[in-house]
Amino acid sequence: MRVIIDTNVVLDVLLEREPFVKAAVDVFCLVEESRIDAFLCATTITTIDYLLIQSLPAPKARDALRKLISLFEIATVNRPVIERALVSKIFDFEDAVLDEAGQMAGVDSVVTRNTKDFTGSALKVFEPNEFLAQFDS
Repeated sequence: MRVIIDTNVVLDVLLEREPFVKAAVDVFCLVEESRIDAFLCATTITTIDYLLIQSLPAPKARDALRKLISLFEIATVNRPVIERALVSKIFDFEDAVLDEAGQMAGVDSVVTRNTKDFTGSALKVFEPNEFLAQFDS
């Protein structure tokens, strides 16, 4: 299974946001165990960098980014992704970019806490707990 993980799920792990952190960590564990192929959108990396730099010294922030990119593949954001996002049925542009980058990378699902924001996606959209339920059965 190939998935793209939304920024909010990554932040749940990095910031240990309750009550969401456990499910997000469990998704990350599936990636670490090579049970799924997981992508982050290139825009997620830049957003995470910006947020980490606000709260950590630059070297620690960059170490966190290195760990992320060692775990995940990166879904490219290029002209075709942007052009498709501009005409997407998904209202929020940032979400449309993530969705289109995922489609271009060949993923079949988005894992996000904001499933309603992905209405109109051609991909399957799961909250972390919903996604994890597939592996428990």
